Amino acid sequence: MAEYTPKPEHKFTFGLWTVGSRGADPFGQPVRPTRSPAELVYLLGEVGAYGVNFHDNDLIPIDATPAEAEAIKKAFRKALQDTGLVVPMATTNLFSDPIFKDGAFTSNNPKVRAYALQKTMKAIDLGVEFGAKIYVFWGGREGTETDSSKSAVEAIKRMREALNFLCEYVIDQGYELKFALEAKPNEPRGDIYFPTTGHMLAFIETLDHPEMVGVNPEVAHEHMAGLNFMHGVAQAWEAGKLFHIDLNDQYPGRYDQDFRFGSRDIKAAFYLVKFLEDVGYQGPRHFDAHAYRTEDYEGVKEFARGCMRTYLILKEKAERFNQDPEIQALLAEINTTDETLSPYLGKYSRQSAEALKHIPFDRLNLGQKGLLYERLDQLTIDLLLGVR
Repeated sequence: MAEYTPKPEHKFTFGLWTVGSRGADPFGQPVRPTRSPAELVYLLGEVGAYGVNFHDNDLIPIDATPAEAEAIKKAFRKALQDTGLVVPMATTNLFSDPIFKDGAFTSNNPKVRAYALQKTMKAIDLGVEFGAKIYVFWGGREGTETDSSKSAVEAIKRMREALNFLCEYVIDQGYELKFALEAKPNEPRGDIYFPTTGHMLAFIETLDHPEMVGVNPEVAHEHMAGLNFMHGVAQAWEAGKLFHIDLNDQYPGRYDQDFRFGSRDIKAAFYLVKFLEDVGYQGPRHFDAHAYRTEDYEGVKEFARGCMRTYLILKEKAERFNQDPEIQALLAEINTTDETLSPYLGKYSRQSAEALKHIPFDRLNLGQKGLLYERLDQLTIDLLLGVR
């Protein structure tokens, strides 16, 4: 249907590592051939994406010569020009190479920490070269298998030191760039530092330039820990820190599955889309997901189209929810107002506190009143299942 066709204003983006995934896993070899960065840009242009994001080594192999790097960049730039795709976000791979086996910014080895800073500065330069405005930090190796190995407090200090350094680098270079921190509870490390969006939000306030740093929450990472992703996104939004977002899907308690958006928990996906659209989130909708290992590259295209189509379907469902007379009547009844209590539910004053102590409440009646949530939830299900 035409209304589910992705358009530039939807800001749907994919990483080179997503559509470029060859389908390997810890138990199986790759099932798809390697595609060059330029070829992946053309693939994304074919399915209607708005943008493409990359780790430094997604674009340029870590051991590439200067001549090889220039040739790759030239082909990539031409593909962007041919398709009209943009690069909203970039990041650094600080987890694949063996040097990062004990972390990057939190490694016990100062040479590793210094190399991580060097690699990140060069990667920031690369991202800015292609127009990135957001720079994501996912600390995939910033953690432990045994807490005998390093001090958690020292690791926090090292992470803070690194981010303060890199913020100053961006300022000194005059780059128009913001950082977004991405949380994950575990995998590939047994335990990863700053495991949830809430941990990241608290950490940001301890930095020298907190105004430059926000979060990049990911559906799968929060669902791995059994958390309500939309609630974490709401907290980030309320704090003014929702700089970027990673969309995919995930069964709770499993490894990081990175399923196609909305393919596992359509109800959670609906509430997330509704939240983003209701509050007017203007950032990219980035799909950090992978096609099934069963697929060839035609299947990868179907995967990419499916991510965007599902988001647009849920966007339409959210609009219907907001316009449904019965649903809105129930919400109006549920969210009662009582102007007589307004003076006691806002900012504290001694007078209001003293007066509130003497107001009588019918506790038994309030406790016995039904709240209509079952009816409201079933109406939501009816709407999602297409019978309303």
